[in-house]
Order: sequence, then C-alpha cells, then structure tokens
Amino acid sequence: MLIGLFGLALLYLVILAHTGPDLQLRQPVAADQPSSKPGQQGEGPTYGQLTRSTGRPSQVKASWPQFRGPDRDGIYSDPSVRLATTWPEGGPKVLWSIDVGEGYAGAAVSNGCVYILDYDQAKKADALRCLSLDDGQEVWRYSYPSKVKRNHGMSRTIPAVKDRFVVGLGPKCHVVCCDAADGTFLWGMDLVKDFGATVPQWYAGQCPLIHRDRLILGVGGKDLMMAVALHDGSIIWRTPNPQGWAMTHSSIAFMDLGGLQMYIWCTSGGIVGVDANDGQVLWSYPDWRITIANVPSPLVIGDGRLFVCGDYNSGAMMLRLTRGQGGVLVEPLYRLRPEVFGSPQHTPILYDGHIFGVRPDGQLVCLDLDGKVAWTSGPSYRFGRGPYAIGNGLIYVLDDEGTLTLAQASPDAFSPLSRARVLGGHESWAPMAFAAGRLIIRDLTRMVCLDIRQQ
Repeated sequence: MLIGLFGLALLYLVILAHTGPDLQLRQPVAADQPSSKPGQQGEGPTYGQLTRSTGRPSQVKASWPQFRGPDRDGIYSDPSVRLATTWPEGGPKVLWSIDVGEGYAGAAVSNGCVYILDYDQAKKADALRCLSLDDGQEVWRYSYPSKVKRNHGMSRTIPAVKDRFVVGLGPKCHVVCCDAADGTFLWGMDLVKDFGATVPQWYAGQCPLIHRDRLILGVGGKDLMMAVALHDGSIIWRTPNPQGWAMTHSSIAFMDLGGLQMYIWCTSGGIVGVDANDGQVLWSYPDWRITIANVPSPLVIGDGRLFVCGDYNSGAMMLRLTRGQGGVLVEPLYRLRPEVFGSPQHTPILYDGHIFGVRPDGQLVCLDLDGKVAWTSGPSYRFGRGPYAIGNGLIYVLDDEGTLTLAQASPDAFSPLSRARVLGGHESWAPMAFAAGRLIIRDLTRMVCLDIRQQ
C-alpha cells in the first residue's frame, strides 16, 4: 500500500515537472482584450471585447449624432450643400455599402465616423461599431454576449454621440458607453438585471438621449426614468414608478414649457413628463397608451402643444400643457382616427407649421396643426412602414422594399421630384441619417451611403 502511494506521488512530481511552464497564469495584453476576467461567463457590456480594424475616420466633419439628428427633429439643414432635386435612372451614387446583422438599427454620425448598434448572429453578440464615413470600413467594434433570437429583426436602436462618448442600447436593454475615438469600454449597465426593466415585445427600440452632460433612460422597472452621468455611469437621479409602468419602444423627448424643462416619454401606462433637474414626475396622462406597441416618440409642437400617434387603431392626439398653481395641467385638444393619421413606427416631423408623416395605410400625409389633412401622397405612392426625413426643404421617403422617393417638403401639395430603387432587400425600416450631403439608409441586412448632392 505504501509502495503504491509512493509511486503515485513520484508520478505526480514527474508530470508537474514537465508541464509546469504551460500552467503559468496568462497575463492579458494591453489592447483588444475582454474587459471581464478570463473564465467569466454572462451577458452584457462588462463581458465585452474590443476589436480595432484598419478603417480611418473621415476628414469630413459632419454631425447627425443621434436618433433623428442633432435636434431629434428629423430635419437636416446645411446651406453649404446643394442637394440634387432629380436623380439618374439608377438613383443617387452609392458611395459604400456594408452587410449588417438583421434589424432596423440606423446610424449616428460624428467626427468623421458612422456609429451603429449592430447584432452579430454568428457570435450571438451585440456590436457597437464605428465605421469610416468615407468608405464604410470598420474602425473598431465593441461586442458583448447577448443571446437574441430572430424576432422581426434583432437590432433596432441608434447610438447617441457627444464629445468623446458614444452610448448604445441593445435589444435586451444593455447599455454600453465607449470612447467614441478608439472604442475603449468606459461603463455599462443591464437595465433588466440591475433595475428591473422588462424587455419590450420585439426587443428594445428606445434610442438613447444625451442631454447636456447626462444620459436620460426610460427604465420602466424599479424606476420609471433615470439620469446617468455620461463620464462614469453614476446615477444622478431616479424617478419613482409606483404604478409599475413599463418600457415601450418609444424614445424620450425633451420639452421646455416656459422655462420648465422636462423629459416626456410614452410608457405602457400612458405619457409622463419628468422634471429635467431632479426626475420628479410633473404630470402624467394615462388616456394615451397603446397596449401592443407604442413606437413613435412624442412630437413637441411648441406653445405647450404635444402631438402623439401610433398604430393598432390608436390614431393620433394633440395635447396642450399649461403651468398652473397646481402644477402642469394636461388638456386634450383633438383626437384623429387612424384613417386620418397614425404612425406604425416612425415619429412625424414638424416642418413649416405642418406635421409630415406616413400613416398606417402607407400614404405620406401633411397635416396642419389643427389636425386637418392638407394633402396625401395618394394610392400611387405608398411607403409601408418606411422612414422619412427632411433635408434642405426636400422630403426623402423610403418604402419597405428600398425605393426612395424625393419630394418637396411643402404644405401646398405632394410634389414628387424623383424616385429610384436604392436597396435590394426588404423591411427598409431604419431611421435615416444625413451627413455633408450623404444619406445613410438600410434594409434588413444591408446599409448603404448615398451621395445626394447636386453633381
């Protein structure tokens, strides 16, 4: 027995002597390594990996830094660029195109780069990607594990960029903040695990709002809303959620009501207005809610007015907010039937004293502020659930299959100028992005950058 034990001990020492060098602890190198410890498993930004590539930022300094542009209004204005009013038969020139994961995640543009919150189906990971505005080549990507099944696409949100920070919100409510220049991970959070949020049906569609030096997030869990310091992810304030209102696909809007600054959000239980300084609820309106999916954001009209719309037979409504001794009062001004106006996905645009948007029957509609229809695009021009935006007085509208229509953004009449098939896929639903005479759009699996300048 003792001889046997001695033999086993001797064998162990021999093996150890021959394998010792290979069992040394491996130290991480400085670049492109996971931010978590080796061997850890889980989902979310803290388990991510940074990969840097050969792309280089453009010298063209244009800004479309978030959902719906610099002012979140869907309007591009650049007097230094002359946009074409007619296109050749093949449409505007394609400057570059790339494959993207299934989804509807649009682009943000800043500092010569294009940022998208993509999904890598092969690796089952969200991927915050930075591309060159010149040619679409990848500069860097920060990817982290997140198991997402195909469910009418996967990704569907737009990052927000300010100064050295870029923030993305993934399909399962993971928030990631990276250095916009080199992709270095700065901080992240899991709204479901850490704050009790519920992932909406068809995944998260809320596009992050950066206001001043903070990130504003609709949580709909333990907290209704919260403000987060952009530089380190610390929480500045939280809004109580005693009614348990949950997250929808809608993004948060900012409104200034006679000096009272607030964030407005469409939740599962109604609309809420939150004080921008301390997060306290200023008002709520439970009579506007869409039980299946609220997607469009509230549209701030001015003079205390707020326009909301949706699909699923909800139509649209104009509200007026006024300040009184008892706080903020909410008054409905009118409600529109869905056949007059509503919106399946996209937030309408306020332009030239009118509201432009695509209603559920696919027609582009122009409304005056009293809710009367100024014109519709008619049965020959139906756009499905496609996006639209206004650039230098022209309206660009994309249909489901990738046909782009150009028209005058005028309340007088629908006046189409040009039309071309610019994408070859389907479900071309992502919001548009503009940058220095370029238009960035996508379908389910392909993103393209078009040169829309007058040649």
